[in-house]
Amino acid sequence: MEAERLVQAGLHALGESRTAHDIVAEAWQARALAQAIGSHLALCGPLELRGEARGLSEAGEYPAWGAAGPRAARLTEVGDPRSALTALGELLGEVGIALVGVASVTDDEGLYWQCMEAIDAADEAGDRVRGMLRRLDVREQGRARPPDPPRHRAGPPPATTPHPRSPAAPSRPAPEPGREADQAPDAERGRERARDR
Repeated sequence: MEAERLVQAGLHALGESRTAHDIVAEAWQARALAQAIGSHLALCGPLELRGEARGLSEAGEYPAWGAAGPRAARLTEVGDPRSALTALGELLGEVGIALVGVASVTDDEGLYWQCMEAIDAADEAGDRVRGMLRRLDVREQGRARPPDPPRHRAGPPPATTPHPRSPAAPSRPAPEPGREADQAPDAERGRERARDR
């Protein structure tokens, strides 16, 4: 049977419990179901969950189940780990509330300590379930985050061609006004002297 259906069966049975002993029995049924779901996820679940799932699957001491045995023995699959763990956390929370109600009114010391033991087991299982749900949240946030932009390696700045009027390419100064006419006769006289020699 699928995990969520077993959880719903447990919630229904807890709601139908009429005696303190029935409530304690359902508390152990819930703990056994948590163990079975943990064992399944430790083998077949997402890698991020397997460490916590192994902790959830650790065997505990249970009372005699009777002829029917634990409901968890019918577990065949965990179709959606998040939904199954969310439902299981709800069941464990309801079990804890019911056990506190029994422990607070009973005069039977033996029953009181059974409730305390079952409350501890439900709390421990609930902590494991919440830890697994947090790991699923982290995984989904990592998938939703866009990838980082590619990083470009720093290199030398591109070469630039100096502007013709920049200091890197000096130009010949323009002659002063009126000097051009003076320079032409000087040049001519220089050529005549060279011919005379």
